[in-house]
Amino acid sequence: MEADKIKESIKRAAQELFRKFGYHKTSVNEIAKRAKIAKATIYKYFDSKEDVLHSLLMDYIKVSVNDLIHSNTAEVDEEQHLNSLIMKTCRLSYTVCNEFIGWDFIRESTNSQDFLKNLSNELEEMLVSAFSQLIGIRRHENYLQRLRFLIKCSKSIVFSFAFTSVSDSDVRKNFVSFQKEILPYLVKAAITI
Repeated sequence: MEADKIKESIKRAAQELFRKFGYHKTSVNEIAKRAKIAKATIYKYFDSKEDVLHSLLMDYIKVSVNDLIHSNTAEVDEEQHLNSLIMKTCRLSYTVCNEFIGWDFIRESTNSQDFLKNLSNELEEMLVSAFSQLIGIRRHENYLQRLRFLIKCSKSIVFSFAFTSVSDSDVRKNFVSFQKEILPYLVKAAITI
């Protein structure tokens, strides 16, 4: 039990610092100081600062995916439900980037882009898995492939907006543009194939 408390203390301290200063500007020393532990203790539980971030984000994403999948399941129709699911997923990705990592670091670092790509792949797998449990035997494998297509296309477009935007307001404008001008066609393509 003590180990779990220490890990949670490390993650809580890291989360506060990442949100306040961004991932790049937060050091392992600062995390240790905020958690009131020795720096070496962090390495007893996590391999690196990136590993702390990954664990923190996976906890956040697991809870969020569960909420995404099970909220508003009584949408008017399949198209509207998928549209809503993709936008919520995009907002989740934006929150992860904005609150935990920091856009400047994401745009400037190849390592952070690889990290985000792996994280988004894990998010995709969680979404498809959770969604397939929700729909159960009502749908066949082809449906899940179409859902995967929709998620992959959407995340590629959204991440390209995020990486090429100059400011947070540009990112928000691009989200609105994506929601109104691109997503409806992607959803239609996914459900009519």
